[in-house]
Amino acid sequence: MSIQREETTQRMSRIVIHNDTVYLCGQVGKDSTKGIAEQTETMLEKVDALLLQSGSDRENMLSATVYVRDIKDFAAMNEVWDAWVPEGHAPARACVEARMARAELLVEISVVAAVQK
Repeated sequence: MSIQREETTQRMSRIVIHNDTVYLCGQVGKDSTKGIAEQTETMLEKVDALLLQSGSDRENMLSATVYVRDIKDFAAMNEVWDAWVPEGHAPARACVEARMARAELLVEISVVAAVQK
């Protein structure tokens, strides 16, 4: 059994790969002073970069868990999400309202994907 960990600290790894499955740690937007749309866009850009780094891409996502600070932002977050997910490749997904690690964060995502073959 081989487990590959990348960008590991004492607390977490940004990427874990096991049995051709990629697990990404939670990702947030680059600028927490922006609104929900901008935070969602830059969060998904980070997901793209990590998936590429791990040998996967958004077409190989298996599941995503999205956390929004306020469920009132659900529709605006989904507009960005829907434009980002390739047609026919939507992962299993959950979206919940949650308290964030920092109050200015509006959205966070955790992704599991298959390694591209």
